[in-house]
Amino acid sequence: MRKPERLKVAKSDISRTTTIQEQILIVRGQRVMMDSDLARLYGVTTKHLNQQLKRNLKRFPTDFAFQLTLEEGKVAARSRSQFVTLKKGQNIKHPPHVFPEHGAIMMASLLNSDSATNRGELFRRAF
Repeated sequence: MRKPERLKVAKSDISRTTTIQEQILIVRGQRVMMDSDLARLYGVTTKHLNQQLKRNLKRFPTDFAFQLTLEEGKVAARSRSQFVTLKKGQNIKHPPHVFPEHGAIMMASLLNSDSATNRGELFRRAF
């Protein structure tokens, strides 16, 4: 009987996983990532990511993606950057969308970028 092979994980994958874990927030009892963080990881703009979300709403039930209230968005932004003061024009004007693990992976399948297609495995490890 053959021994099962051990999964080999590159150091760069570990550092990327750590980066993803640092961006995960707890909102409404769920572990989620904000749309701006997800867009940055996937190598697209937040606007493009949200456009894809709106075009494919049927693929994103509320447990795959949901929009925060404006107040929740402000609290989430403050909790992520406690020591950073926002410059003029960088405050939250629109409530952000957030994505639990399955929503983040679903979004990767919709976006047409090399970064997005390679991130699914990292999200499974990070969440």
